[in-house]
Amino acid sequence: MNEEIKKEIAEIKEKKPRMAICYDFDKTLSPDDMQAFTLIPSFGIKKETFWSEANALAKENFMDNNLAWMLQLLNYSKLKRLSVKRDYFKDIGKDILLFDGVDTWFDRMDRYAESKGIELEHYIISSGLKEIIEGSSISPHIKRIYASSYLYNADGVAEWPAQAINYTNKTQYIFRIAKGVLEEYDDSVNDSMPDEILRIPYENIVYIGDSETDIPCMRLVKSKGGYSIGVFNPDSDRHHKVYRLFNEGRISLFAAADYSEGSELSCYMESIIDEIVAREKLRKEQKVLEITARQAGEDQI
Repeated sequence: MNEEIKKEIAEIKEKKPRMAICYDFDKTLSPDDMQAFTLIPSFGIKKETFWSEANALAKENFMDNNLAWMLQLLNYSKLKRLSVKRDYFKDIGKDILLFDGVDTWFDRMDRYAESKGIELEHYIISSGLKEIIEGSSISPHIKRIYASSYLYNADGVAEWPAQAINYTNKTQYIFRIAKGVLEEYDDSVNDSMPDEILRIPYENIVYIGDSETDIPCMRLVKSKGGYSIGVFNPDSDRHHKVYRLFNEGRISLFAAADYSEGSELSCYMESIIDEIVAREKLRKEQKVLEITARQAGEDQI
């Protein structure tokens, strides 16, 4: 075996495989819609009133629901003469409640993956507000936050919805993550890419969500060989959503949204990491065998 072949085999064996965990945010990492904690109450209205008005605005004007609530926030800011700035949204993010264990989950999963020789990345794909998530305590652990956002003027005041992410266009970000085309404006995400050169193989992607709005991403990831997990609030008896998602084949697993060490969800994730490690080891061995067999065939010519 010549030195060039030896080098190629060594590079294959030394390359660290990657995996990604993608999360919805509202009712997945946090027990309520992020706007409900501080933002909506700051306008002196009840969250039920706000959502009812936003949904009516969408229905009456044939609007996307996410564009409607984003516009409704701006309407209230003008009505109450309270300008909403980017920094204000980030400050609100500090007050968001998270499910048990979320604050330590990312470090724990990173350490476990590292101990198994896997490079783990975390992504959020949410219809909520990007700037609020950026202000939350978990933001430093997230490689990329894909969420709705505003266009701001020179003074940092929100003027118009710039990006609205709904349940159907969420799926594009799964493709971006797999292909490594992470910028929202980069249209090359639509280019064909062979599976063998994907930055993160689809089967190494996990999607965690809580409801019907996550179905497109759940189905996409599961159909590509990855893992979709449905979570429910452990303090609620409303588990029927994940039961239905599981019975319909939309998700691989379901568990309470308890991210604490030793929780069912933590054990599931560690098992998934173990399975990915085993599959990646076999994949490497297959590549080495292909190179070895190819070289042996060329030597006989």
